[in-house]
Amino acid sequence: MMLTLLAKKREKQRLTRDEIKKMIDGYVGGQIPDYQMSAMLMAICCNGMDDEETVDLTMAMVESGDIVDLSAIEGVKIDKHSTGGVGDTTTLVVAPLVAAAGVPVAKMSGRGLGFTGGTIDKLEAIEGFSTALSKEQMTKQVRDIKIAIAQQTDALVPADRMLYALRDVTGTVSSIPLIASSIMSKKIASGADKILLDVKFGSGAFMKTVEEAEKLAQAMVAIGELVGRETRAVLSSMEEPLGKQIGNSLEVEEAVQILRGKKDGHLKQVCYVLAGNMLHMAGIVPSVRAAYPVLDSLIQSGKAMEKFREFVIAQGGKTDFIEDLSILPQASYQMEVLSEKEGYITTMDTHQIGMCASLLGAGRMKKGDAIDLSAGLIMHVGLGDWVRRGDRLAVLYTNKKEALIDASTLLRDAIKMSEHSVKKGRLIYGIVDKNGLHTE
Repeated sequence: MMLTLLAKKREKQRLTRDEIKKMIDGYVGGQIPDYQMSAMLMAICCNGMDDEETVDLTMAMVESGDIVDLSAIEGVKIDKHSTGGVGDTTTLVVAPLVAAAGVPVAKMSGRGLGFTGGTIDKLEAIEGFSTALSKEQMTKQVRDIKIAIAQQTDALVPADRMLYALRDVTGTVSSIPLIASSIMSKKIASGADKILLDVKFGSGAFMKTVEEAEKLAQAMVAIGELVGRETRAVLSSMEEPLGKQIGNSLEVEEAVQILRGKKDGHLKQVCYVLAGNMLHMAGIVPSVRAAYPVLDSLIQSGKAMEKFREFVIAQGGKTDFIEDLSILPQASYQMEVLSEKEGYITTMDTHQIGMCASLLGAGRMKKGDAIDLSAGLIMHVGLGDWVRRGDRLAVLYTNKKEALIDASTLLRDAIKMSEHSVKKGRLIYGIVDKNGLHTE
């Protein structure tokens, strides 16, 4: 069978739903060897898939494992997914904000890999916090307090786990049908009624240009709509770190400061756009803009912070860090990185800044690596800023003193300056839904 399918895809012919289903079942069941599936992935990477094929691949992957049933929870359940980036702490802010507004949030999240942080790692910086929830525990918690975040289990979309491992070593990661089916299979299997995607573009994102991000967003929205799930995608910039604090405990700290109403900036702006879309999709507000005063009120009244506290308690975490952030894991060594020249910051290699955090211990290079929850850095500059010689660019935090010099060199190299200012790009480029791209 597999030889026939390989020949079809090599000749740019479309595969049927039944063929795709048998292929995925055969691979997960061990009847199709890696070398044949690798050939198929390369054929898809070179010749693509149409929308119907991509949907069929997605659903075959969904059906390869457990499917979470959230129907017992009242209200519209909306899942949110980010394609990853540096300082992307949105889930820790958005989830309690949306739950405080009355929209149930049942989210399965992953761990960080490479330069991108993982929500599960960040939450585990909170003493006692457990992300190992059963489906029954997760459902009950969302029913009781409107919010739960758990780690993805091995039984959820095993086909994706197997295919991604193969894509990673065969140079077939950068295929939009394969990326879209990977992300959407997990979102659909997680049981949400509607799906909101945050698709990043820029130096710190997988999609380097807004055009690539738009293509991926359109593919994922098409999948969601074709399987009956309203899906939207926000196109947001990762040309510089989203949050100023990068690293697990540091990002928890920044999330708390935003929920307390003590911090503004790009991270809060993106959180508002994501939360606003979720409230609109749930029918809580008549428009996304109408959600912003609601979100302001939830923060100013303390309701968002109280929901975060309730969420931490429900999953076994201690909450004393909310009043005293120094209780979070602290690194033994820190180092200021000072500018050696002056000028306007014109570009930032955000990927390289993320790798700097990983070098300090905040990230893992391969699945299963141990990470240092206290490690990371705090940025003190952003794109467009005027910097003088001797000004502080960032502060590094680590328990590996020997990493500080290399990390500081990496950081300085990531920041380019000029005597002339440049126009900054938009933080939010637009929204993609079933009607296309909206940039206003």
